[in-house]
Amino acid sequence: MRLTSTTLGKVIAGAVVGASLLTSSAAFADTLALSSWLPPRHPIVVNAIKPWAQEVSDVTEGRVKVRVLSKPLGAPPAHYDMAADGIADITYGLHSFTKDDRFERSRIGQFSFLGDDAVSGSTAFWNVYSGALDAQAEHEDVKLLGLFVHGPGVLHNNVRPVAAASDLEGLKIRVPGGYIADLMSDLGAETLFMSSGEVFEKLSRGVIDGVTFTYEALTAFKLTDDLKYTMRVPGGLYNTTWFLVMNEGAWDGISEADRTAIEAISGATFAERVGAAWNAADEAALVAINEAGIEITDAPATLLETIKSKAAVHENTWVQAISEDGFDGAAALKDLRAQTGVEY
Repeated sequence: MRLTSTTLGKVIAGAVVGASLLTSSAAFADTLALSSWLPPRHPIVVNAIKPWAQEVSDVTEGRVKVRVLSKPLGAPPAHYDMAADGIADITYGLHSFTKDDRFERSRIGQFSFLGDDAVSGSTAFWNVYSGALDAQAEHEDVKLLGLFVHGPGVLHNNVRPVAAASDLEGLKIRVPGGYIADLMSDLGAETLFMSSGEVFEKLSRGVIDGVTFTYEALTAFKLTDDLKYTMRVPGGLYNTTWFLVMNEGAWDGISEADRTAIEAISGATFAERVGAAWNAADEAALVAINEAGIEITDAPATLLETIKSKAAVHENTWVQAISEDGFDGAAALKDLRAQTGVEY
């Protein structure tokens, strides 16, 4: 076919448009969507998730960008599967929100008496779970970028001070699932699972009497007016374990050099970052809690012994369960507590 000047012009124009579309698609592919379900002004979002997202761009010289979405792409419990299925490129969330047993070894970070601050707790959790307990193997179809815990978990309620297990009987307590749900049931409470964002409505309406939460959650979710009593134990009554993950296909689409750069700011480095953000949030929240007149008490020695005896049953069950897959849970727990400095 003979190309006239007009035909040739159309071919060139089409090639330019095609190249433009390819360039646009490549740029879009390298802008990764991070679905965020915590409130946009939550201290973890502001001081850990968003700074990490910006740093991804910095260390890859803009070749990989992370856009933190203003609204989540699904409910909090769905976030792991959203990353695995490619609905979102990057997500974070609680292992206990996924109610099956796919993250059985993550339970090491949920037990009582694990640590008194989120930095040592998060770094120890990353070191032990990603190391000896092979966390990546439990996180299928995703690249595991981060693991962390919050500060020591405590018990809050609006009915009465808790000085003995009998004080928990009949109390309706919100739990995030996992170990603490089992422990609170053992201690006599009636447990109700719900995500963090549901608590304000349920507590203000009297559907629940209290919550297992951090200090910062009371201010983050505006709960100080509806609670009266807080009970704490050394090393935390419990904790929750969290993940930061990227869709496996999205990860594989990043160059090796940029993957190396992203890994350098993730893992233990991210654990320290998010732990520091949580510690600062807890400290600020304690000021507001005291101003609200919420009474904070330490669990008496007799209650501590009761908690320890109940906790030991769950720890031993977990140790036995993962031993069947060749993992030494007792050694891992000892190592984690040694890293956080908790005597147990």
